[in-house]
Amino acid sequence: MLSRLRSSRLLRVLLALVALGFLGYGLAGNREQTAAAVAQLSVWTLVGSYLSVMAGIAVMVLAWRTVLAGMGSPLPLGAAARVFFVGQLGKYVPGSVWAYAAMIELGRDHRVPPRRMFGSISLALLISLGCALLVAAVTLRETMAQAWYLTALIPVIAVCLHPRVLTFGLETALRVARQEPLGQGRLLGGRTVLAAVALTVTGWLAYGPHLLLPLADLGALGEAGSLYAVATGAYALAWATGIVTVIVPAGIGVREGAMVLALAPVLDSPRALVAAVVSRVMFTLADVSWAGIGFLWGRLSRTGTARQDGDPSADALRDRAAQRDSSAST
Repeated sequence: MLSRLRSSRLLRVLLALVALGFLGYGLAGNREQTAAAVAQLSVWTLVGSYLSVMAGIAVMVLAWRTVLAGMGSPLPLGAAARVFFVGQLGKYVPGSVWAYAAMIELGRDHRVPPRRMFGSISLALLISLGCALLVAAVTLRETMAQAWYLTALIPVIAVCLHPRVLTFGLETALRVARQEPLGQGRLLGGRTVLAAVALTVTGWLAYGPHLLLPLADLGALGEAGSLYAVATGAYALAWATGIVTVIVPAGIGVREGAMVLALAPVLDSPRALVAAVVSRVMFTLADVSWAGIGFLWGRLSRTGTARQDGDPSADALRDRAAQRDSSAST
C-alpha cells in the first residue's frame, strides 16, 4: 500500500482528503458544544489563542528538524515544513500509524531514509513527552503530586535520552519496525539532544497563552503570572496524558478531562470544559493552517531549488522569456 502511495500522486491526494474528512467530521460531531464554547469568548481571545498555537507548533517543528539534522538528514526549512505539517494530518485518520507513514513517505521525496525519519519522529515525541511532564511538574506542583506516576516518568525519559541508551533504544525500535540500523556516525550527540530539548521547552511555553486568554476571559481566579503557569502546565499535562493513554488505552476525552482537573484551582468544571474545548479547536485549526502553509512552502522551495540546479523545465522557461524580450526589443 505504501509503495502505491509513493508512486501515485492521486493516492496521496486521496489520503490527504480522507484526513481532512475525518478532521471535519470530528469538528462537526461536536459542533454544538464547540459553538457554545466559542460563543462565550471574545473575538480577540480566539485570535490570540489561535496565534499562540501557531507559534508553538512552529517552534516544535524546529525541534524535530534539529533531531533529524543530528541524525544525518538536514532539511531546508521549506522541505521540513512540508514533511512535518502535511504529515501531521495523518493523526486525524483512525489508527496510530498514519502520521508516521505520511511523514516517512514525504521524507522520501527529500531523500530522507525511512529509518532516519522513523527515528527522528520517535525521538522528537519522546523529548516532547519528557519536556511536557517537566513543565507540568514545575507549574502544577499539587496536581502532579497526585499524578506521581507521571512525574516518575521524567527521570526515566532523561536516562533514555543519554546517547548510549538512546542508541540502544533506537536500534531496538528499528529492528522491531523491520528497518535497517542507523549505522555509525548517524546517532545523536549530547549537544543535539540539548538543543532539541531547549526548543521543545520553548514550544511548550509558547502554547501557554492559547489557554491563558480563554481563562482570563472566563473569569479565572489569579494574577496573570500565576494563570499563565497554570495554563501552560494544564495543556502540557493534558497532552502528556493523551500520549500515555495511547500506550495504555483508556476512554475518549482523556485530554479534556485532565485539563479540567488541572484547571480546578482557578476555574469551575463547566467553564474549564469550555477552555478545554476551545483548546482542541484551536489546535485543529492550526494543524490545518500549517498543513496548507507547509504544502505551499514546500512547493515553492522545490521550485526554487530546481531552478538553481538547472532544471530543464526552468531553463526552458528562461529561454522563452529571453526570446520574448528579444522580440519586443526588435
